[in-house]
Amino acid sequence: MDWQVVLNNSSLLARGLTTSLELTLFAIAASLPVGCLLAIGRLSKQRWLSLFCASFVNVMRSNPLVLVLFWLIFLVPLIIGHRVPNLAAVSVAFVVFFSVYFSEIVRSGIQSVGRMQISAGLSTGLTRGQTMRHIVLPQAVRAMLPALTTQCIVVFQGSTVAYVVGYDELLHSSSMIAERTGRPVELYIATAAIYFLVSLAGSLLARRFETKRSRA
Repeated sequence: MDWQVVLNNSSLLARGLTTSLELTLFAIAASLPVGCLLAIGRLSKQRWLSLFCASFVNVMRSNPLVLVLFWLIFLVPLIIGHRVPNLAAVSVAFVVFFSVYFSEIVRSGIQSVGRMQISAGLSTGLTRGQTMRHIVLPQAVRAMLPALTTQCIVVFQGSTVAYVVGYDELLHSSSMIAERTGRPVELYIATAAIYFLVSLAGSLLARRFETKRSRA
C-alpha cells in the first residue's frame, strides 16, 4: 500500500473533515431546539398538539435520512414549483430528521424529573412554561448529557449522507481523491480511521458525563 497518497492529500481531507464538522455543528444547533419543542409538545396536555408531535416523530423515525433528503430534492420541487438548492436540502433534511431523535432524548430527560418538583414550581406561582424552563430543563439536561453526546456522534456519522448530493464533506473528498489517484483502499482506510477517532473522542466524552452523573 502507498500511504504517501494520504499524506499528499491531507489538506483536502482536512478540509473535508472541517466541512463535515461544520455541517454536524449546524445540524445539532438547529435540531436540538426543535427537538425540545417537539418533546414539550408530546408532553402537552393539549391532545391535538401531543398527537401531532407524536405522529411527526413516528413518521420521521420510520424513514432513513437519505429518503428524507430525496423528498426535499425530488418531491418538494413538484409542490413548490422550483428546485431546492442542494445545501438547503441537506440542511433542512438534517434538522427535520435529527430533531425527532433529540426530542426523544429530551422527553426522557424531562420525564426523569419528579412530578413533585413540577408541582412545587407551579405552587410558587410559576407558569408551566417557566417551571419547565427554570426547574425541569436544567435538571433534565444533566440527566440526558450522555445520550445527547452519543446522538451528536450519530449526527457526525450521518453527515456522510450529504455525499449523495455532491456536498464536499469528508467522504466526498475521499472519494474524489481516490478516483483521481486510483488509490481507493488507502483513502477509505484513512477516512474510516478519521471517523473512528472523532467518534471515539465523542464516546469518551459521553462516558465521562455518565460517570459524573453516577457520582452526583
